[in-house]
Amino acid sequence: MFGAIALGVLLSAVGLIAAGVSISYLTGAERARGTVTGLEWSGGGSIGRRGSSSSPSAHPVVEFTMADGTSRTFRGSAGSSPPAYEVGERVEVLYRADSPGDARINGFIQMWVLPLVMGGLGLGFTGIGTAFALAKRRHARVALPR
Repeated sequence: MFGAIALGVLLSAVGLIAAGVSISYLTGAERARGTVTGLEWSGGGSIGRRGSSSSPSAHPVVEFTMADGTSRTFRGSAGSSPPAYEVGERVEVLYRADSPGDARINGFIQMWVLPLVMGGLGLGFTGIGTAFALAKRRHARVALPR
C-alpha cells in the first residue's frame, strides 16, 4: 500500500512537471498557421500480451511559415489511430524562434495528454494506496483488545 502511494506521488509529480513544461512552452511560443502535409505511420504489427496485433498510429507532418518567412516542416509527437488530423487540414502551430525544430501543434492531444494521464494515474494510485492504508489502520484499531 505504501508502494502504491509512493508510485502515485511519483506519477503525480511527473504529471505536474509535464504540465509545467506545456505551460512554459505556451507562454514563450510564437504562433503560426500550418498545414498537415502528410501522415507518418509508426508502430503496429507487433503482437500484444493478449495476442492481438497493435494498430499503427499516425503522426501528422505539418508545414508552417515562421514570422521571418522561413518555411519549416515537423512531425507531431503524438500519434493516434484513427488519425487525429487529415492531410490538408489547417492547424495552429506553436514554435520558439530560437528553437523552431521543436514546433508543436496547438491541440489538446499534443499539449495536455501526457500531464493529464500521468496526473490521473498518480491521483488514482495515491488514492487507492491511502484508502488501503486507512482501512488497515481502522481494522487494526478494531482488532485491539480493550
